[in-house]
Order: sequence, then structure tokens, then C-alpha cells
Amino acid sequence: MKVNVCEAVRGLGLGMLIAGLSVNALAQSSTASPAPTTVSTTPATVAAKPAASANSTISELQQLMQSQGVSELRTTYNGNYGASQLFKTDTRTYYVALFQQKNFWRVVKTMSETQAEQVYKSFVGQTEKLAEVDIRRVKLEAEKQYTEQLIAAQETRLNALQNDLVVQQQQEQNVSVQQDQARQQAQLLSSKQQAARSELQGLQSRIRTLEAQQTVLDSGNFGSAKTSKK
Repeated sequence: MKVNVCEAVRGLGLGMLIAGLSVNALAQSSTASPAPTTVSTTPATVAAKPAASANSTISELQQLMQSQGVSELRTTYNGNYGASQLFKTDTRTYYVALFQQKNFWRVVKTMSETQAEQVYKSFVGQTEKLAEVDIRRVKLEAEKQYTEQLIAAQETRLNALQNDLVVQQQQEQNVSVQQDQARQQAQLLSSKQQAARSELQGLQSRIRTLEAQQTVLDSGNFGSAKTSKK
């Protein structure tokens, strides 16, 4: 089933192409004869010229796309590059385009289905090769960002461990100081306790001596009292 260009590609390829073709495309002049026609430039040249020549295969395809005069048969994308095969039904003419983003790079016009298939396959192969650098760049950028995230996470972890170590060392120093103070206090208290015990023992000894003397006095007074009564 034939699909109109604007309806077949929604937001990906040819819809974007139509917006940029009139400003960014470049092509060499070509005839309208049925024989295959190839228009080729480099991407740098494409960006350097403002528009395709009025008498060129690219310009012809631009006008057909804008007037919806061709049907898109297939499109392949690889990175920023793409290849499309389009068909003009009333003249049974094939257009095979190689493009970079919004810019037509090469266009082949032919009435040969075999030629159109061969060119399309060739263009698809070129998009694969051309996109290798971009795809590799995208992957390397993703790896770089992922590695940077890992580095940031590891740095955060390292800082946390360093901070923990500082806190631990400070706490150990505090505990060591507290232990020394506690030992000194314990020694002082032990000395005071020994002195207190010595004092207590002295007091208890004096008390026992006085109690003994009191007992003796009490016994002497009791004996004298008994003799007086007789």
C-alpha cells in the first residue's frame, strides 16, 4: 500500500526533512530523462550552500514532497543519517535519497526498480558506516557520564569514610582523655578512701579504748557502793 510522505513519517525523518530542505540542501544539475541520475556532495558543502539549484534532482524531489506528489516506500535511519526510497506513481519514477538530519546529501532518480533497490541498499549501507562515529560518540558520552556518576558516588563515599575516621579519631582521643581523668580521679578517691578508713579505724580504736575505760570506772564505782552499804 502506498503511503504519503507526510503521513508515513511522524516526527522522525521526512517530516523534518521537508522543513529544512529549502535552506540546507545542495545538488548538482540533473535532467528529467528516465535514465538514472545521481547527485552527490559532501556534508560540508551541503551546509555551505543555502539551497538546491532550481534545476536539480534534489530541487525536483523537494517540490514533489511539498506537493505530496511522491509516496514513501521505505526509510532507514542510522544515527543522524538516513536513506529513503520514494515513488512517483504517475510516471513510475523512483527517487532514492541519502540525507543527514534535514539535509539531502545524495539523490538518485530512476525508472528502474532494480536500480532503485540497489541504490537504496547502497545508501543504507552508507548510513551504517557514516553513523558509526556518531553512535560511538553517543555511547562513549553515556559511558563518560556513567563513569563520572560513579566517580562522584565514590568521592562522596570516600569523604564520608574520611569524616567518619576523623570523628572516630576525635572520639578515641576524647575517650582516652576521659579514661585518664577517670583513672586519676579513681586514684585520688582511693587515696582519700584509705585515709578515711585509717581515720575511721583510729576513731573506732579510741572509742573502744574509752569504752573500756568507762567500763573499768563503772565497775570501780559499783564496788565502792557495795562496801559502803555494809
